[in-house]
Amino acid sequence: MDKHSATAIRDQFLRGERTAVAIASEYLQRIAKFDQQIGAFLTVFEEKILDRAEKLDKKRQANVPCGRLAAVPVAIKDNILVQGEITTCGSKFLTNYRAPYQATVIDLLEAEDALIIGKTNLDEFAMGSSNENSALQTTRNPWNLKCVPGGSSGGSAAAVAGRLCPLALGSDTGGSVRLPAAFCGVIGFKPTYGRVSRYGLVAYGSSLDQIGPLAVSTADAALMMEVIGKHCPRDSTSLPIPGENFLDTFNGSMKGMKIGVPWQFLHTLIDEPRKAFEQAVQVMKEQGAEIVEVDLNILEYSIAVYYILATAEASTNLARFDGIRYGVRSPRAKTLEEVYDFSKQEGFGPEVKRRIMLGTFVLSAGYQDAYYRKAQKVRTLIINSFKEAFKNCDLIATPTSPFAAFENGAIQNPLQMYLQDIYCIGPNLAGVPAVSLPNCLTKEGMPIGLQLIGPQKEDRRVLQVSYAIEPHLPFCNAIPKFVAEEASDES
Repeated sequence: MDKHSATAIRDQFLRGERTAVAIASEYLQRIAKFDQQIGAFLTVFEEKILDRAEKLDKKRQANVPCGRLAAVPVAIKDNILVQGEITTCGSKFLTNYRAPYQATVIDLLEAEDALIIGKTNLDEFAMGSSNENSALQTTRNPWNLKCVPGGSSGGSAAAVAGRLCPLALGSDTGGSVRLPAAFCGVIGFKPTYGRVSRYGLVAYGSSLDQIGPLAVSTADAALMMEVIGKHCPRDSTSLPIPGENFLDTFNGSMKGMKIGVPWQFLHTLIDEPRKAFEQAVQVMKEQGAEIVEVDLNILEYSIAVYYILATAEASTNLARFDGIRYGVRSPRAKTLEEVYDFSKQEGFGPEVKRRIMLGTFVLSAGYQDAYYRKAQKVRTLIINSFKEAFKNCDLIATPTSPFAAFENGAIQNPLQMYLQDIYCIGPNLAGVPAVSLPNCLTKEGMPIGLQLIGPQKEDRRVLQVSYAIEPHLPFCNAIPKFVAEEASDES
């Protein structure tokens, strides 16, 4: 087991082998040592985590039962509110916004004695596939510092991949947990829509957003889901179902499982990524799964549908950032109209402006029927296609991305960037659970991800199969070079 596994850290603490203060101090030292290169964190809560660790040590010494994430450091994507802390969403606009309340997921983590270690970088307002849209800093991929970590939860994925923390939270609107997980060689899970509360998540696309874990292993992601996958009365979209026990049901077997593969939809997948995916399918066969073909050709329209619906919701959700209610007010403004105009002009970055304008256009008079309503109808067809596919299989397998991580600045065309999410967007539109797990490494030593998709509310099934196949994939136990070198130095 990876020594940075959340499960291993918690068990060591509970057995009295390590104190919470020692664990917190180790990860603070790792961040101080490595994050100048990686740039995963925007804020580190050093005083807060050490104070909480001291109290947790006293709790264990007093033989008071400790939580399921006791002494485990957890990083938080900086679009999730932590009360009293700045929440920037990776934007210049919100560098002055201090959260007056706390997200439900933070309350749930702290109730189970997790140690919130800091806030991680992201594409501005979670809009991007590479993390290059952050207005605040550059985050680099721990596997190759010249490459992007993926977006929009790139800071969280890079933090886990660099072993700067064992667990992190991200948000996934169109692949924003799974794509960076694939690029950084970690587990990234997008739960069923409504399975995890969105209360305290800064909204991008409200019908698509879902908070999910990034982890060193599937078992750690499942542990996180046991904690945060609970009904929340403060979120009107939260599913009214009880929390699930994941880990006790994992048996490490895929025998009898039917795995659907949409081969026709994957016809554009070529070269190393195709070979990697075909090898993963063969591994699933060897582990006792039956492979069947399913029809998901309608997903060819998923990017067009997504960039109509998500931008329409974004243009509405981001209207509140105006320099008056929220956001940094422009010093140039002399009139009320200038406050609105200049504050948005100076506060929002190019990609956010692009999506707001597109969303406003598709909702405008004369175009709403032609674009927005038509996209909603196609979304319904996509949902129905997934339902039909799951009549013939238990899970669906695809690559997470058509490519491995690319170098910073390599993609300048926005449309080409949007294509990175071609395999990720479908589960968001359908509201179904999906996980990205590391499949193998390219010849250049960069991770390639495998995606498993399940029916609605079958989050446990998705993670169970991920847990079963994880040790049999070629990637198993691979870690970035600097982490491996550090481990050999310690031994």
